[in-house]
Amino acid sequence: MIKFFQYTAIAVLSLFLVFIAAAQNNGNAETAAFKVAGACGMCQQRIEKAARIKGVQSAKWNVNTQMLTLTYQPSAVSLENIHARIAAVGHDTELKKATDKTYNTLPECCLYRDMEAESDNTAALSQSNEPAITGVVLAEDNKGNFTALAGATIAWLNTHKGTTSDKHGVFSLPVDQRGLLLVISYTGYRSDTVQVTDNNALHVVMASDQQLNTITVTARRKSMLVNTSDAFRTTTITSKELMKAACCNLSESFETNPSVDVSYSDAVTGSKQIQLLGLSGNYTQLTVENLPGPRGIATPLGLNSIAGPWIESIQLSKGTGSVVNGFESIAGQINVELKKPENTDRLYANGYVNSMGRSDLNLNLSQQIGSKWSAGLLLHDNFLYSKPDFNKDGFRDLPTGNLFSGINRWKYDDNKGLVVQFGVKVLADDRIGGETAYNTGDKFSTDHYGMGIKTNRYEGFAKIGYVFPEKKYKSIGLQLSAFNHKQDAYFGLTPYDAEQSNFYSNLIFQSIIGNTAHKYRTGLSFSADRYNELYQTLAFKRNEIVPGAFFEYTYTMNEKFNVVAGIRADHNNLYGWFATPRLNLRYEPVAGTIIRASAGRGQRTANIFAENMGALLSARMINIITGVDGKAYGLNPEVSWNKGISVDQQFTLFTRDAMLSVDFFRNDFTNQVVADMEDPRQLKFYNLTGRSYSNSFQSELSVMPAEKLELRLAYRWFDVKTTYGNELLQKPFTAEHRAFANLAYALQGWKLDYTINYVGAKRIPSTAANPVAYHMPVQSPDYFTMNAQVSKSLGKAKALELYVGGENLTNYFQKNVIIAAAQPFGDYFDASMIWGPVSGRLLYAGFRYRIK
Repeated sequence: MIKFFQYTAIAVLSLFLVFIAAAQNNGNAETAAFKVAGACGMCQQRIEKAARIKGVQSAKWNVNTQMLTLTYQPSAVSLENIHARIAAVGHDTELKKATDKTYNTLPECCLYRDMEAESDNTAALSQSNEPAITGVVLAEDNKGNFTALAGATIAWLNTHKGTTSDKHGVFSLPVDQRGLLLVISYTGYRSDTVQVTDNNALHVVMASDQQLNTITVTARRKSMLVNTSDAFRTTTITSKELMKAACCNLSESFETNPSVDVSYSDAVTGSKQIQLLGLSGNYTQLTVENLPGPRGIATPLGLNSIAGPWIESIQLSKGTGSVVNGFESIAGQINVELKKPENTDRLYANGYVNSMGRSDLNLNLSQQIGSKWSAGLLLHDNFLYSKPDFNKDGFRDLPTGNLFSGINRWKYDDNKGLVVQFGVKVLADDRIGGETAYNTGDKFSTDHYGMGIKTNRYEGFAKIGYVFPEKKYKSIGLQLSAFNHKQDAYFGLTPYDAEQSNFYSNLIFQSIIGNTAHKYRTGLSFSADRYNELYQTLAFKRNEIVPGAFFEYTYTMNEKFNVVAGIRADHNNLYGWFATPRLNLRYEPVAGTIIRASAGRGQRTANIFAENMGALLSARMINIITGVDGKAYGLNPEVSWNKGISVDQQFTLFTRDAMLSVDFFRNDFTNQVVADMEDPRQLKFYNLTGRSYSNSFQSELSVMPAEKLELRLAYRWFDVKTTYGNELLQKPFTAEHRAFANLAYALQGWKLDYTINYVGAKRIPSTAANPVAYHMPVQSPDYFTMNAQVSKSLGKAKALELYVGGENLTNYFQKNVIIAAAQPFGDYFDASMIWGPVSGRLLYAGFRYRIK
């Protein structure tokens, strides 16, 4: 812990010195503000460009207030010269008026004098009850000249709400309360997703290199975005952020995110688990494009099955989410958006190899077919055939074998409101682990300890949506998915075979009550799961059928306050009727200060074997303590109430945008399926008989100390306790204190990323009943890990990118990861007591190649 405070003190001192240096550099600068006439985002770029002459350090113009704010050196430039430069490009200032000749050369959308003459009409329009995003879409040639793009498509991400630009490139789009990201596309240019930071004057430039830029008050697209207008606090991890690390699969996509922890669940299978709010990933609802993601028996290896190069963005929300997405969210929701064929590269290839011998190959293909159809093919293959044993305990650090997965998807858009998407997914995963001397001929023998997991998964999905042409606020959509997941596994002498079939449907209707200040979403859902599990000689079968209905109301009083209240009622054939109420509030008392509060209920059915697969790699006896027949494993469902509050404060530091975020969440379980490992001879499952709760606090600071240099700092505190037997204890393998720092720098095609994590001590379940030789300490030491990556883009089009990196550069790893490794068939063998990295330093290299 002392080391942590030492590092923190050094970081704070460094920031202080940078701040003092910046202050000295700006010591002779002055700030001035005056009115400049303009009409749109295109005007904004022209005015700011004209004002940034020698001696001017910064210039920002607000289209709403018409005020230009300057930081300049009076010794180098006069205000009169700045006024003259702005008037020379066609914009009236408080001191200078543009000539009629210059003014008349402006694009039609920039003719602010005409707008002033029509102020009465503008005032009347401003009384509309329907808030809207307005803006202009332009193309820029290599000389810096602009032309309007007529017919560009503008739509909210993951909705069917959209519009097109007029002959002047101008558009207006009703605000979607879920809308954080806006997708802009135009034939011949690369489509992209941009952040909307306010409801006014969005300016989009499609440059000759086919890159989209959005110029708003914040001026810069960030790699990690936090929505500002929605009652749901959602952090979007963009593809730019994902490229800061290798991100071969979803489990590796959170390395630069301070909210989600990822660690190995055991020392043999190579499976990783996530933690959110101090709770295991079982309590986080994982969806893929708002359809069910890996769940049920797919939980332990599900993160490995979604390839990183497939991911367009990841949307992370803590606490209670929308009732539209179901009732299972307890700690939060992670939604993965995959790359869409209509707005992604025609070809994207990625290759990766690391020092352990693992290789990954990925190929993404997309094709536009006519004006209404598009298709995409996503392929992934990873393989490891070497048998690394870093700690020399006789066991492979990772299982060998091959994983292949693929997605074929299609989209139809008639450009009149109807959008249809459908596709198929396949997964084939075959891995062998255990002792390095083990081969498949030793299966179910005591010659060598082996582990095998063979998985086959087939999935189909479809989405059908319709937006009413005359009433853009009204839409109806149907989501459908079905999958079959079959797993044949064994751990030493213990077989575990499981199969799950699922069907899911969700019908959503959205409209308004009177005006767009009152919106609602309502609909019906249906989910059916069939489980068939065989553990040793015990068979566990169940059919779980859950029809439900929901209603969600959104009230937007003004830009400062909005509320989302939802409730759903569901009937589980095993547990009967239950209700899920949820409430989310947002309040912005002053510009840049956003306060949110949330509360709600979550419920889920535990899958005790799949969710604790790591514990099956041990000599522990399974003991299910039940009291109710006809339930899943004879256990009641898990139910929790989540309450949370968050504050986002935007401010300026080092003359650049910065944000400080603080949040606190508490979960209280009214029932929980407890996985009790306090007896080293048993793994007991039973319903909670006492208290179980989690408190989570996080503070995060995002700043840009210098141009193109991003710094993100975070600290987290967890208080997670559960009643084991009759004693309230800290949850095992959960650190009370964690800290995080990420540094990213970009310059002339080079990108450098560096991440450091501090992990505090964790409680280790008791091993006192073991012989002394097989005792573990009552808690782990604290430690640091460091990751880094350097990448370089090559060629004029930057089509090829090469990258090299390293993980766990401190080379810190847990010693003796397996208890009684020399006697794997003995009474004390246990490979599930993992509190730290299972192997040391890892180096990797790879490439990314794209054709737009």
